[in-house]
Amino acid sequence: MKIDKDCYGTIILTWLFCLVLIFIWQKFIGLKAVAWILTGITVVYMLFIAWFHRVPVRRRCGNGKVITSVADGKVVILEKVYEKEYLKKECIQVSIYMNFFDVHSNFWPVDGTVSYYKYHPGKYLLAFLPKASDDNEHSSTAIKNEHGEIFFKQIAGFIARRIVCYSKEGMEVKSGSQCGIIKFGSRIDIFLPLDAKIMVRKGDLTRACETVIAELP
Repeated sequence: MKIDKDCYGTIILTWLFCLVLIFIWQKFIGLKAVAWILTGITVVYMLFIAWFHRVPVRRRCGNGKVITSVADGKVVILEKVYEKEYLKKECIQVSIYMNFFDVHSNFWPVDGTVSYYKYHPGKYLLAFLPKASDDNEHSSTAIKNEHGEIFFKQIAGFIARRIVCYSKEGMEVKSGSQCGIIKFGSRIDIFLPLDAKIMVRKGDLTRACETVIAELP
């Protein structure tokens, strides 16, 4: 396990703020027991912030045909929809909600070439709401290979305030490699062809890189 390279600044700023708090607890609180309890809570929070931005080592299960989960979380939407941003056709939408304690590093779901990328500023509604897919801040990426083309969105949630996405049109990507990170509670929407064989059900828990979401024909 390592810490995401784009999160060093967030961690350092948080730790500096916490160190100031610890100084205040120790300097100005007369009751030492209270001061040490607050110090302990602050240290635990510092460790949690570093742990939250972790990039775990995962076993690669995807390839050009097998699509794996972009993120850890829970399948909250599994339905046929019309994808209107890029594919402009009916697809199967699989949405994965990441809670505050899930790994928030994201990983390419399939081997191929990035055929589309766009960043969308927006609102910060609760990520599990259906309209968050369009209204919230999000990054959109399409990946194409000889088996077809899939499309996915990294969607910010109520607390999340930054999406990191490594997508660039024309770049070659491999399933299981990191594609970015969303800071704090958020969601991933994956749009698959109608003839894809779906391997998950609503309510299932997923692990990035290791849970097979679908197989392309």
